[in-house]
Amino acid sequence: MEAGASPPRSVSVGGGFGGARGDASAFSFLSKGWREVRDSATADLRLMRARADSLRTLADRELEHLLASASTALAAAPPPPPLAAGAPIAELEFVRTRIQPKISELRRRYASRERDLGRRVLEGWAPSGPARARVDLSGITAIRNAIISQADGGERWRRAAWKGEAEVQEGMEWEVVRMIRDGIKEFERRSQTSEIFEGLRSTGELVEKFKSSLKSFNMESQGSKEIPPLDLTEILANLVRQSEPFLDQLGVRRDQCDRLVKALYRKQNHSLSEDTSLPVNDNSSDELDLRIASVLQSTGYHADNGLWSEPAKYEVSDNKRHVAIVTTASLPWMTGTAVNPLFRAAYLAKGTKQDVTLVVPWLCKSDQELVYPNSMTFSSPEEQETYIRNWLEERLGFESNFKISFYPGKFSKEWRSIIPAGDTSQFIPSREADIAILEEPEHLNWYHHGKRWTDKFNHVVGVVHTNYLEYIKREKSGALQAFLVKHINNWVTRAYCDKVLRLSAATQDLPKSIICNVHGVNPKFLKIGEKITADRESGDPSFSKGAYFLGKMVWAKGYRELIDLMSKHKSDLEGFKLDVYGSGEDSHEVQTTARKLDLGLNFFKGRDHADNSLHGYKVFINPSISDVLCTATAEALAMGKFVICAEHPSNDFFMSFPNCLTYKTSEEFVARVKEAMDREPQPLTPEQRYNLSWEAATERFLEYSDLDKVLNDEVVQPGQAGARSKLRRTSQPNFSDIMDGGLAFAHRCLTGSEVLRLATGAIPGTRDYDKQHCVDMGLLPPQVQHPVYGW
Repeated sequence: MEAGASPPRSVSVGGGFGGARGDASAFSFLSKGWREVRDSATADLRLMRARADSLRTLADRELEHLLASASTALAAAPPPPPLAAGAPIAELEFVRTRIQPKISELRRRYASRERDLGRRVLEGWAPSGPARARVDLSGITAIRNAIISQADGGERWRRAAWKGEAEVQEGMEWEVVRMIRDGIKEFERRSQTSEIFEGLRSTGELVEKFKSSLKSFNMESQGSKEIPPLDLTEILANLVRQSEPFLDQLGVRRDQCDRLVKALYRKQNHSLSEDTSLPVNDNSSDELDLRIASVLQSTGYHADNGLWSEPAKYEVSDNKRHVAIVTTASLPWMTGTAVNPLFRAAYLAKGTKQDVTLVVPWLCKSDQELVYPNSMTFSSPEEQETYIRNWLEERLGFESNFKISFYPGKFSKEWRSIIPAGDTSQFIPSREADIAILEEPEHLNWYHHGKRWTDKFNHVVGVVHTNYLEYIKREKSGALQAFLVKHINNWVTRAYCDKVLRLSAATQDLPKSIICNVHGVNPKFLKIGEKITADRESGDPSFSKGAYFLGKMVWAKGYRELIDLMSKHKSDLEGFKLDVYGSGEDSHEVQTTARKLDLGLNFFKGRDHADNSLHGYKVFINPSISDVLCTATAEALAMGKFVICAEHPSNDFFMSFPNCLTYKTSEEFVARVKEAMDREPQPLTPEQRYNLSWEAATERFLEYSDLDKVLNDEVVQPGQAGARSKLRRTSQPNFSDIMDGGLAFAHRCLTGSEVLRLATGAIPGTRDYDKQHCVDMGLLPPQVQHPVYGW
C-alpha cells in the first residue's frame, strides 16, 4: 500500500508542479500589475507633495514680499500726517502679529502631517510579514486566497493613499490641505478685501492703499463736524475781491478793495483753525479763499478748469523744465532789453533743472540799417547768433549753454521800438512751452494777435523794463495818450501774465506786479572795479579823469535835465567840464543846444561802457528820471566810481551804496558835483559787489517770480502745494480768471482788425510776418501755415 501509495504522491507532486508553474505565472502577472499600481500611486503621491510644497513656497514668498514692500514703502515715503498715522500702522501690525504667526504655524503643522502621512502610506503598502511575501503552493485555493488577500491589500492601499487610511473614520483626510485652505480664507477675512494680495505684488498699490486709508480717515474727521454756510457779508467780501480787476479799471485802488474785504470778512467769527483739512493763513484774502473752499468741499463741488482755460499744456516727462525768454531787442543794439535778457538766459542756463531758450527779434536788412550801430547788418539769423554768442563769451567767465531762436519783427520809427510781426508764441515749440519770461510784456502784447501765453505755458512771468508813460507824456497830446496806454498796459499784462516783476517803483503799477531789481551787471565791470581797487592799494593812481555821462542821445534819456542843470548853474560850475558819450536820433539837436548855451560839455560818439578809455573817470553823472533802472549807473558803481543821480524811485536800489550821491534840487546837484570832485570813492565790500552781480540778480528773480517753486514743482513744501491744489479743486469758478480770459479774447478780436491796428499806431502789415521774413528765416507764408477755409 505504501508502494502503491507513492505514485499518487508522485502524480500529486507532478500535478502540483505543473499547477504551481501556472499559478506562478498568474502570480507574476498580478505582481507586475501591483507594481505598476504602486508606481502610479507613488507618482501621484509625489505630485501631491510637490503641489503642497509649491503652495507653501508661494505663501512664504508672498508673505516675505508683503513685509519687504511695507518696509520699503515706509522707508521711502515721508511720514504721514498725524491724523492718518494709525491706518497704515494698524495694517502692518496686523500683518506682523496675526498673519505671519499663522503662516508659520501652518508650515509647522504641514511639515509634521507630511512626514506622518508618508510613513503611514509606505507602511500600508509594505509587506507586513513573511506569510504575505510567500506564495502558498499547497493548492489553487491557497493561491486564490493569496490573490484575494493581495487584492484586498491593494484596495486598502488605494484607500490609504487617497483618504489617509488611519484617518478615514475620523474625517481627517488631507488635513494639511484643508488647514492651508482655511488659513487662506482666514487671511482673506482678516484683511477684509482681496486687494491686499494685489498689493503684495507692487509697492505702488500698497502706497495707494495707504492713500485710501488716509483719505477715508480724513473724510471721517471732516464728516464729524458741520461747516456753517456762507453768510451775506462773506458773499459780499468775495464779490468785492473777485471784482478787483473791474474796479481797478474804474479807478478804485487795490488797497481800498483789500481794506473793504478785510472789514467785511472780519465781522464774522468763523475760525478756520478748527478745520484741520485746510491750512490757516493770516492773510484775510487767503482765509476767505479757504473758508469758501471748505464750504464748497462740504457740498462735494469741485472745479478744475475755468471758462477760458485750456487743459492741454506742456507736461514734465524728463525731469527737465523748459524756460523761454522772449525779449523785444537784440544785439548789436546796445539797449537794456537786448543786454539784460541775454545775461539772464546765460545765468539761468547754469541751473541743472531747466533748459533755456532766448527768443529775440529778427529784422530785415532795411530795418537793421536803422537800428544797429555803424550800419551793421546780418544776412541770416545764424550769422547774428554767432555775433551774439561771441559778444557774450568775451564777458562771461563760463561757457553759456542755451539756445537762441528768432521771431519776425519790424522797427517803428515813431515808437523807436521793434514791434513783433505775427504770433510770437508760435515760434516756441509746444513741446518746450513750459515757462515763459516776457521781457517788456506790455510791449510784446500791444498788438499780439495769437495764442494766449497763459494758455500755452504753465507759468508766465513778465519783467517791466521801461516807463512808457514817462516817455509818452513828453509827446504831443501826451496826457491823453498816456491815459490810454496806461489802461492798455493793465489790460494786456492782466490777460497774458501770471506774475509781473517791476524793476523799480518808477514803472506803472500793473496788475499781479511786485517791485524787485532782477538785473545785474556784466562781470567785466566787477573785474575792472577789482583792478582799480588793487591799483589804489598798491599806490598807483586809480582815476586820472573827471566826470562823464554816457547814454543814447535822445532827449528823454536825461539830456534835457542835464542841459537845464548845467545852464542854470553855469556860474556855480565854472571851470567844470563834462564829457558826454552817446549817439542817437537827437544827437545834432542836443549838441547844437549845448553849443548855443556855451556849456562845458564835450561830445563823443557812443561806445561800450567797458571801453578802456572810460576806466579813468572818477564821476558818472546821470540826471535822467525817465529810466526804470539805469544799467549804466549800476556799471559805474561796479567799477568803483562816484555816481551822481536824482533822488527818484528809479534809483532806490543804488541809494544803499556809499558811492551813490543823490540830489533833490539843482542846488544839491552842484554840491554833489563839488563833493565828488574833491574826494575819492570808497572801495566796494564783497557783499556790495555780490549784490551787483548777476548771480544775486538771478537768485532774486527765481524767488520773486515764484520760479524756484515752479522748477522744484513744490517738492520743498508739499503741504502748501497740496493745500493749494485742494483749494483750486474745491473753489468756485474764479471771477478774476474768467475776466482775464475775457480780456484776452476781446484783445485777440480787436487786434485782428487791421483798421483798429493802424488807428492805434501799429506798423502796417504786422498782424502777420511778410515775404522777406519768409525768405530770411525759411518760413512758410502765413496763408499756408494758417489757411482760412470758406464754407
